[in-house]
Amino acid sequence: MPASSPQAPALQVSRWFNTDKDLDLASLLGKVVVIEAFQMLCPGCVSHGLPLAQAIHDTFPKDKVSVIGLHSVFEHHAAMTPVSLEAFLHEYRLTFPVGVDQAGEAGMPRTMQSYQMRGTPSLLLIDPAGYLRAHYFGQVSELRIGAEIATLMAETQRDFVSSGSKSSHEALCDDEGCPVSKG
Repeated sequence: MPASSPQAPALQVSRWFNTDKDLDLASLLGKVVVIEAFQMLCPGCVSHGLPLAQAIHDTFPKDKVSVIGLHSVFEHHAAMTPVSLEAFLHEYRLTFPVGVDQAGEAGMPRTMQSYQMRGTPSLLLIDPAGYLRAHYFGQVSELRIGAEIATLMAETQRDFVSSGSKSSHEALCDDEGCPVSKG
């Protein structure tokens, strides 16, 4: 973990969708966490950010990568209600968990403030130890974010193998078998 990476601030969410339990970053330690901050009326969110988040959710193993949407409304508050958000998530077929960022001072959402986001869409990448490793504003390359997620997953596997008492062969084996090493 680079020395310059800060611990990721806690999520401050008033309501959750697409999940039957409240989520927090502490419960997701051990996984790469991708947070996509968006607004329903943001063209960049609808055309780039949310499709990317859904693709990440659909592509990576759920036991290694968690995708969270964060509805961070800082404008047009009256139009972006929880009822509207629920319909939006259904219409756009977004299946990953989505939290509503708590309202803060002067209409700026609290989680958005704590991460010092510049607007939406914003994508945050948190490593399995809970450190903020990337913070993007605007469109993010699918290839770039996929490579960054894979790198964080590989770092985690390497750290597990080197810190544990098991050999790398034993660490990769489970009741289902031992996969061929591709390294």
